[in-house]
Amino acid sequence: MRPSKSRGAALLLSLWALFLLAALVMSWALNIDSRLNLSGSENRILEAQAMAASGAEVAMAPAIKPNSPNLQGKFGPRQSYSARITGEGGRLNINWLVAGENPVRIEMLRRYLELKGIELNERDRMIDCLLDWVDPDDLVRLNGAEASEDYQPANALLVRIDELKKVKGWETFTSAPGWDEEFTLNSTGPVDMAWAPRDVLRALPGFTDAMIERFLQLRAGPDGIDGTADDTVFKSLDEIRAALGLTPEQFRELSPFVSFKDPVLRIVSTGRSADITRVIQLVFRRAGLTPQLITWKEF
Repeated sequence: MRPSKSRGAALLLSLWALFLLAALVMSWALNIDSRLNLSGSENRILEAQAMAASGAEVAMAPAIKPNSPNLQGKFGPRQSYSARITGEGGRLNINWLVAGENPVRIEMLRRYLELKGIELNERDRMIDCLLDWVDPDDLVRLNGAEASEDYQPANALLVRIDELKKVKGWETFTSAPGWDEEFTLNSTGPVDMAWAPRDVLRALPGFTDAMIERFLQLRAGPDGIDGTADDTVFKSLDEIRAALGLTPEQFRELSPFVSFKDPVLRIVSTGRSADITRVIQLVFRRAGLTPQLITWKEF
């Protein structure tokens, strides 16, 4: 009986050892597979970032236009980039609107906020608080706010668009998705008629909805998308005036508030590697052969 018991115990120990060995081998195999997958994912992330950077570099080239086929590129079956160029001047430059407290420019901002559904009292508070934020003094406007224990205006123009989130009265507006899509700090100021979207045009003095709709349809061409091959190519502000149906005298009153072909442009470049996507967003000034980078953001 003893030898039989010994052999049984030895068999159990052997089986247990084999079980442990199998478990170790399986754990090792899973670990290796996990490392390989992680390594592959990291490589795809780097490839996607490289693709996005390639698209951005191509888009900044002086000869590249918004409708250039070179803004789309593919490398092999997995890697590609797609870049889009838009004019930064089509956005409302907040600093330009409030600097010097020009009443017509401030009214443009007031009108824009109205178009976005902001009620009268709320608009007044937003604008007065913004003016108190950027002006150099501590005098409080009727609906504004100056320094207190828990609130400290910069008393200077905005440095970043996100700074609007700190201004009293702007909390609800800036919490909405895409609230900043039609704002900038980087353009030369006046609204670029080649790129301004509908609500920015509607904020301009003297523009009617019918006039704007005709102009937008003509500018975008049959596909209805700005920056594509079928767009109407305007060569001057006078051609835009004619497209709007305004007389030279009517347009002259608008001239301080509009521009054409602002040199500051925005690029959004998307790079892909298999199922991984990375995006680069940048703003730059096109000046001669060397682009002047203003902002660069990766996400």
